[in-house]
Amino acid sequence: MNVIPATYRIIGGVGLLVVAIIAWQLPKLRAERIDFSTQVKPILNEKCIGCHGGVRKQGGFSLLFEKEAFAKLPSGKRAIIKGKPHKSEMIRRLTLDDPEQRMPYQEPPLTKNEITILTKWIRQGAKWGEHWAYQSIKKPKVPKKVLNWGYNEIDNYVAANLKEIGLVPSTLASPEVLSRRAALDIIGLPVPERLRQPFLKNPTFENYGILIDSLLALPQYGEKWATMWLDLARYADTKGYERDGERNIWRYRDWLIKAFNADMPYNQFITEQLAGDLLPNPTDDQLLATAFHRNTMTNDEGGTKNEEFRVAAIIDRVNTTWETLMGTSFACAQCHSHPYDPFTQKNYYQFYDFLNQTTDEDTYEDYPTLRHFKPVQVRQLDTLTQWLGQQIGEEERKEVINFIKTRGRVKPSLVCDELVNGTLNDTKWVLLRNNSAARMPNVSLNGKNQVLIHQRVYKTGGVLSIRLDSIDGKIIASDTLIIKGDVAWQYGEMDISPTTGVHDLYLTYRHPDQLSEDHPEYNDRHVVFDWFYFTKKINWHTEGRTEEIFWELVDAPTQATPIMTERELAEKRATHIFDRGNWRVTTEKVTANVPQSLSPFPADAPPNRLGLAQWMTSPDHPLTSRTIVNRIWEQLFGTGIVETLEDMGTQGAEPINQPLLDYLSYSIQHDYNWSLKTLLKNIMLSETYRQSSYTSPDHLEKDPLNKYLARMPRVRLSAEQIRDQALAATDMLHPQLYGEPVMPYQPEGIWRSPYNGAKWMQSQGGQQYRRTIYTYWKRTSPYPFTLTFDGVGREVCVSRRIRTNTPLQALATLNDLGVLEVSKQFAANISQQYDVPKQQITFAYQKITQRTITDEKAMALAVLYEAAFEKYSQEPILKKELLGEDFEAFTPEVAALVLVVNSILNLDEVIMKS
Repeated sequence: MNVIPATYRIIGGVGLLVVAIIAWQLPKLRAERIDFSTQVKPILNEKCIGCHGGVRKQGGFSLLFEKEAFAKLPSGKRAIIKGKPHKSEMIRRLTLDDPEQRMPYQEPPLTKNEITILTKWIRQGAKWGEHWAYQSIKKPKVPKKVLNWGYNEIDNYVAANLKEIGLVPSTLASPEVLSRRAALDIIGLPVPERLRQPFLKNPTFENYGILIDSLLALPQYGEKWATMWLDLARYADTKGYERDGERNIWRYRDWLIKAFNADMPYNQFITEQLAGDLLPNPTDDQLLATAFHRNTMTNDEGGTKNEEFRVAAIIDRVNTTWETLMGTSFACAQCHSHPYDPFTQKNYYQFYDFLNQTTDEDTYEDYPTLRHFKPVQVRQLDTLTQWLGQQIGEEERKEVINFIKTRGRVKPSLVCDELVNGTLNDTKWVLLRNNSAARMPNVSLNGKNQVLIHQRVYKTGGVLSIRLDSIDGKIIASDTLIIKGDVAWQYGEMDISPTTGVHDLYLTYRHPDQLSEDHPEYNDRHVVFDWFYFTKKINWHTEGRTEEIFWELVDAPTQATPIMTERELAEKRATHIFDRGNWRVTTEKVTANVPQSLSPFPADAPPNRLGLAQWMTSPDHPLTSRTIVNRIWEQLFGTGIVETLEDMGTQGAEPINQPLLDYLSYSIQHDYNWSLKTLLKNIMLSETYRQSSYTSPDHLEKDPLNKYLARMPRVRLSAEQIRDQALAATDMLHPQLYGEPVMPYQPEGIWRSPYNGAKWMQSQGGQQYRRTIYTYWKRTSPYPFTLTFDGVGREVCVSRRIRTNTPLQALATLNDLGVLEVSKQFAANISQQYDVPKQQITFAYQKITQRTITDEKAMALAVLYEAAFEKYSQEPILKKELLGEDFEAFTPEVAALVLVVNSILNLDEVIMKS
């Protein structure tokens, strides 16, 4: 029998006791560990990094990157020595009494608690950490069900948060409220009666799910969600800046609506907008999608520098890509490294290089554009395509068709410089006078033996020559220009001597009529060029009409949408870092790359916009799915899980429920196959979403801003929803989908259009009652009703509209011509259906609010009706003030009902989602 000595038994007992104590204290010990991201980084950002970060590195010390923070200082010391706060220069300087030595310099000292946190952090090894948003998304562990509440995993996360602050969820909303809420969130309109009534009669959870599916299947879904995207895409029907001329880009808006309705996977949705033109054999729709980044403004004002505004457009595209698709502030890195987040200025211009290789310039015609052919022209193009497929190689055929459809890779004449006796005509086209010249830089002539020219000749007989590399260089093409018929712009073609490589080409123009500059006909001897297209000549043969068809298609008048196309590799632009963001002062040359602080660029991805899209939609990317989930959440609940939709970085708001955000972000990639409809449905099925908006004293005390969602937020509708709801609820909404922008009611004198004198021409035939998404959007003068309700100008992308509450909003709903018009029509219709004012009022209230009227509200509206009826009966002039010139067509009874309807449209329960 083995007997353990007493001494060993005592030692063993002590050991077990120690283990037990450690196990008991372990959670406390873990809790005391300092977390870099949540405890240290906020202190550094607020108190230190202004002098020791991306903008400035005082004393050679920076806290922006881990490598910099632990590096040796110019003095030979180290600011941070892991495990040794007493030897770390940083701690010493924070605790000095001498104000000339203590840090932060000439600022209040850190608090005792802040110094303790930094000291503990260094003592524990100064473990560096990444901001949560820049860490890859791992599948999170779903909390167990608590509070005996909830339908799905979303509720588990919300309930776990609520339990921590001692709150319980609210009861479920009434079927009336829930059906209206769901419809406003899915289609942006009141729920159709054919869908509403079956649910109200049997409001089971199963029927609620059927209602959700039915709403998601409606084409109005795409209109609602495309409206959100238009702010991000800075969509407008004009070009912006001073001239703010018209831009034909509404088909991109229609593409968005169709993409949302088709539930296009979000990764594909992003890819086609960033790089649809780089996909194999892109369809017209994929080309159209790239108009996303052609919404950038173009400056058509005379005397401007076109390259300056091309650069401004690329910078806008960089910033928009980051804010819209990655929810992160990147714009400040244009001038210097990011002061708070791990992005350098070099990162910015490496990313800039991806978007710097497109063919567009700051041109008046917005080349390249997707031309929209009529059916007969489409058939001609098909015929030509088949013929070319039998005559030339596949790549050559694609290039020819691409030129016909998009003007792809044409050289706008405005890129010319070194002008001699010539000028940039209104900074849009090169104008060459007699005995003149201009340089066209960086032209690839590999495989090119012909140039097609879009030009305007003012006097027959002038000779245009193209010289190689210098104004006196070898002539590789020459032709005598003639006026063809009475057409202003016409096409010319010149054969080019076979040449290889990339060259500067010099255009020279001479006319045999040598007139002096003071001769009255001197200025008639000139020519204006729009673009040049260098290509390989096609042998058209003599039989058939193929060459004739080619020129008919090239010359066909069409509508066209600005799109993106890529420059030839041989003509790739060099990208340099701009010194302090100044495009005229460049420094180091860089090539396309992405910040390694996020995720590595895929090894098999091409170094262009298509590769960029692959990087952004890869499972390793930490921001793309988080950003769209946060946007969807904000649309439903009024505030994102991260409130600052535009910035999830270290200076953005802290997420109120990061595990929930990561759960949904992981799910949309791996479980929902990037389906936004699936994401929406799962959120809307949750009990979190289905709660009432009732506010209890306990809620107000513990969570006054409702961040933890113990109740459903009450959110004011967007400008578009307020107007669309008024139209739909009064049966005035025109149901047409898609098409050119329309002009509804707007007061005279709003527009003051320079140069072209464009005016707001009110649409007719019911078009003035279409949804607000189709309203003409002029950047310098957006539709006033939308601005009153916090709409934006769309000069740049806007991630969220800040909701305000002003008297102007009530004045808009009570006095706007459009709202008054629908009130008049609706009141007239009701008066024909019901004879008794009480019935009329009840019907109007329930139709507009989709709620049963209470006795108290019915009485209040009846009092308003009687007072209005008495006034309009006694003083007809008041009726005219309300109804306008057609006031005599309305009896005092109907006029009083108009006022009641108009007042209902202004009620809190109408303009709010609760």
